[in-house]
Amino acid sequence: MTDEQRPIGEEVVEEEVVEEPVAEESAPAHSNDQPAQAPDDSYLRLAADFDNYRKRVVREQAELVKRANERILNELLPVLDDLERALEAAEEHQEAKLEEGVELVHRSLAALLHRHGLTPIETEGAFDPHVHEALLAQPGEGTEPGSVLQVLQKGYRLGDRVLRPARVIVSE
Repeated sequence: MTDEQRPIGEEVVEEEVVEEPVAEESAPAHSNDQPAQAPDDSYLRLAADFDNYRKRVVREQAELVKRANERILNELLPVLDDLERALEAAEEHQEAKLEEGVELVHRSLAALLHRHGLTPIETEGAFDPHVHEALLAQPGEGTEPGSVLQVLQKGYRLGDRVLRPARVIVSE
């Protein structure tokens, strides 16, 4: 249609239609800015929450370690008391009491460690590299090569895990 054929009202409608899309385009652009900011805000909040969670977990782990250490140390105090009594007996030159005191300390400490899951590693028989550490190899008379001749330092397990391997001398 040409301008001559159109009624005047239609031209106004067309102009309004042209203006409305411009108005609509500006409105969605404004509304698009807000949702774009909202994910940024939620992302920042999520990152802050995660950072706070991580810090809390680190604090809780440190507290657990502290409590565990306190419990172990509290259980070691009677062993320390026994050792002090053994040293007092040594000052008095009472050799029998000194030996008895040292045996008492050894039994107390061994029992305490056993209660916490510590067990000695067996060293008899063949060398096992998973639980033994060979420090020396010597010729052994009447023994098979690779068998343990002597234990230099006892090894221990804590549950199923080797806490300290037994240090041994093996036969060649």
